[in-house]
Amino acid sequence: MRSALCALGAAAALVLLPAGPVLAEGQEPDRDFTIEDSRVTESSGLAASRAHPGIYWTHNDQDAPLIYGIDSRTGETVATLTMQGVGTPRDMEAIAVGPDGDIYVGDIGDNLDGSWDHVWVYRFPEPKVLGDRKVAAKQYVVKYADGARNAEALMVHPKTGRVYIASKNEDGGGLYAGPERLSSSGTNVFRRIGEVPWVTDGAFSPDGDRLVLRGYLMAREYVWKDGRLGDGGTSIGAGFQGQAESVTYTRDGSAFMLGSEGAKSRVVRLERQEAGRPSEKPGGSPDTPGAPQSPAADGEKGNVTVGFLVLAGAFVLVFGIKRLLRRG
Repeated sequence: MRSALCALGAAAALVLLPAGPVLAEGQEPDRDFTIEDSRVTESSGLAASRAHPGIYWTHNDQDAPLIYGIDSRTGETVATLTMQGVGTPRDMEAIAVGPDGDIYVGDIGDNLDGSWDHVWVYRFPEPKVLGDRKVAAKQYVVKYADGARNAEALMVHPKTGRVYIASKNEDGGGLYAGPERLSSSGTNVFRRIGEVPWVTDGAFSPDGDRLVLRGYLMAREYVWKDGRLGDGGTSIGAGFQGQAESVTYTRDGSAFMLGSEGAKSRVVRLERQEAGRPSEKPGGSPDTPGAPQSPAADGEKGNVTVGFLVLAGAFVLVFGIKRLLRRG
């Protein structure tokens, strides 16, 4: 997202990027890595390849129809895909891989919260061979049943192939379900099926039983049941990551991969913990009074507190420098 948070998030990221084990470059896939490609400065979505183990697809928050395949062993780009047949994207924000092996791209950003009466989803087969190539993509027109929305999260269920979008709003967003099958010849109406917090990205687990959603100061995993959120979500214990813009599961579902915007941005692996996860009724939360607490939930509270403090400090620093420059 292009916003004032870019400068503040960058300052915060210098001191609060989650620490992880230092691994030799190229040691093994699906571990912490840095996106080395100088063209990728606003990585706004992340998806694990189904066809190529250890490869993650990403894209910039921009108007160029480019998709990058990054090797998590080295952080190097091993494929640059140029979408054709989709016109000029406006604000690409999310990416996912469906059960059909197709890559779905969400051109769903709308920073003015209603300036566009429709947004787009693009879709093309994941290449069987990695490399630079042009790909023919289908374009789907998307509208929301309750009016235009800003959104940054698009998820494709790995069993049904249904596409979902989570809208973004400071007061909380909505989870929207698309039609059972997208149509390239008409308008696809997405309908609100649930409430979610401020969301910048999301992903389904490979088995389709869980959904992870993240924002700048939170990341929560939900049970997915009967096509809806099955509980109030549980913190995954993610560390503060500056302008946290992306999340996905590893190909085997054993861990989360979390990314952020910026040049040479870092993608961090976070193991998925089964133990100590409190059971919740739909709409409940481990953060409510009297509810069972888990270390992950406590970690999320700490991340929010520290995150706000660092962002506030960065804000003061930026504006202090501006005042000094004006005096000079």
